[in-house]
Amino acid sequence: MEKHPLSADNSPGATESDALALGGEDNQQNPSEPPARDGWNSKIEYFLAQVGFSVGLGNVWRFPYLCHQNGGGAFILLYVVLMLLVGIPLFFLELAAGQAIRQGSIGVWKYISPRLVGIGYSSCVVCYFVALYYNVILAWSLYYLGSSFQHPLPWEQCPETGNLTVKECADSSPTSYFWYRNALDITDSIDEIGSFNPYITCCLLAAWTIVCLGMFKGIKSSVKVMYFSSIFPYVVLLCFLIRGLMLDGASEGIAFMFYPQLEIWADVQVWRQAATQVFFALGLGFGSIIAYSSYNPKNNNCHRDAFTVSAINFLTSLLATLVVFAVLGFRAKAKVMECVTRNLQKLSVQSSAVDLNLLPSFNFSDPQSVAIEDYRDWLTHSGSKLPGNFTDCDLEKEMQKGVEGTGLAFIAFTEAMSLLPGSPFWSALFFLMLLNLGLSTMFGTMEGILAPLTDSFKVLANNKTKFTVFSCTLGFLIGLLFTQRCGNYFVMMFDDYSATLPLIIVVVFETFSVSWLYGADRFLNDIEGMLGWRPSVIYKYLWKYICLLAMLGLLGATMINMIIKTPTYTSWNREQASEVTLEYPGWALVVMSSLIVFAMLPVPLCFIRSILLERMKQKSRDAEFGQYRMVSTDDKVETPMTEMSDVSQTNGNSAPVS
Repeated sequence: MEKHPLSADNSPGATESDALALGGEDNQQNPSEPPARDGWNSKIEYFLAQVGFSVGLGNVWRFPYLCHQNGGGAFILLYVVLMLLVGIPLFFLELAAGQAIRQGSIGVWKYISPRLVGIGYSSCVVCYFVALYYNVILAWSLYYLGSSFQHPLPWEQCPETGNLTVKECADSSPTSYFWYRNALDITDSIDEIGSFNPYITCCLLAAWTIVCLGMFKGIKSSVKVMYFSSIFPYVVLLCFLIRGLMLDGASEGIAFMFYPQLEIWADVQVWRQAATQVFFALGLGFGSIIAYSSYNPKNNNCHRDAFTVSAINFLTSLLATLVVFAVLGFRAKAKVMECVTRNLQKLSVQSSAVDLNLLPSFNFSDPQSVAIEDYRDWLTHSGSKLPGNFTDCDLEKEMQKGVEGTGLAFIAFTEAMSLLPGSPFWSALFFLMLLNLGLSTMFGTMEGILAPLTDSFKVLANNKTKFTVFSCTLGFLIGLLFTQRCGNYFVMMFDDYSATLPLIIVVVFETFSVSWLYGADRFLNDIEGMLGWRPSVIYKYLWKYICLLAMLGLLGATMINMIIKTPTYTSWNREQASEVTLEYPGWALVVMSSLIVFAMLPVPLCFIRSILLERMKQKSRDAEFGQYRMVSTDDKVETPMTEMSDVSQTNGNSAPVS
């Protein structure tokens, strides 16, 4: 190993690597670090920052979907197991590393070994990729928030041209039409570029302006925003939960959510999805955890923080799941009752010509009094024998429609809110919540970029405000890619491919470098020096074996899934007025591959650079040593030759060595 633990005394013979060991004193800082490093004013600020970063949009629109699709309560149990065995130990590792070294991700891995500094640079690249498309989602939220201050909501009804309803809207739904046509004005495929969307472009500019103002003075300014942005979403979620539980159909939605299907534990893909969700829910590999933790005092109890933040994250996901499925249960039941009403009205018209034995026993003249189960039982036994086309009204199928990602936030949930009394109020509240969830995560993501670079480059540290403004301006300019009419397809591409694989590789390197190269025991020693007590030895085995094997397994499963499954995206077909699945064209596959390669390129490049620098230094030392040997032996220089002479003289042979 290149570095050794700090010696107990500061003896003159201490090596340079001793001075750079992980648990070094504050006065042994990297020379490039600014002399005065920011710090949290209170533990509350730190908690708000870490919770705000880790609790994001994925808790609201990804976790509920995975629970519903993968066994409900069984998936939650699997998620908890992986959180305890993999998520929390790795979260603790990043917290401890940042707090011990008091540097961003670049400085942390450079301290552990100069050959590993590329891990930090890769984290910065991935963070920037994520920030580019994540802020576009904030722009969409701003657009919907602005559209919510009108009654009725613009997505409650289909627009009309003359006296005719727009066909695209009539064939789909008002919420789908507003999302795809009004908000995005989307093209039919990623190949059709289209012009820039002026409304989304303005909203993106506003989103980057908010982020820039929040990050203007580093954590000192961003944490002031987080007092609101980290707490407000919980207030909104509680309001939605109370309101949602009062809605008809909420119990059915929650029942679908938590119905356990233990057989899913045999499915490898479910394990992969659960591990990926744990990975992204905690924000591992981004460098933001390390950056935030680096502003803590050395004696902060980061072990307790790891459990506390992880628990809050998990409970937030459960709270969001309850809210989502209570509201979606209400929406699904309303749509199913519309279906039942439509079919029973058709039956009422045809009842005089229908065999009495085929008519239902319930009062079909009053559809609102008919239970969905009674209608489906009747349809199963008699529906096929009736003239006309009577359709099934399945609550489960309705629950499965549009419950993930943007489909949940901008289509399904908006439709549900339009059915509520006072819908503009609930809509504004919901999109304000999304905006604040996204802002807290964006602050953490940008900190994962700015902190490591300013820690490593003095010129950036001395011009941090200018660097922040430059980063946000560049982010807006590159983000214009996503404001084209086909921009949503690029958002999906970046979301699926720019971060997942590179971040998993980054965390694999992190885990291996700390637990094997630096040494898990030495790392625990450093933590003991910080906290004053030694964490359980179980962390040694979790880091060295369980976490590393789990991350390697996730890496392998992700790569296999990418290879065997043709990359596809969901597009909106204007003629069909529906979503269709298309394969990415060849040029898009090249872009996706380039994103992954570019994100991981710093790791091998920095490794090679470090080796070359070491060899150059070695050659320089050898050259100096060679010149040194040319000096006259009269100077009594300690060389192998003088040592031989001394030995000869000691043995009584006084003949000089020439």
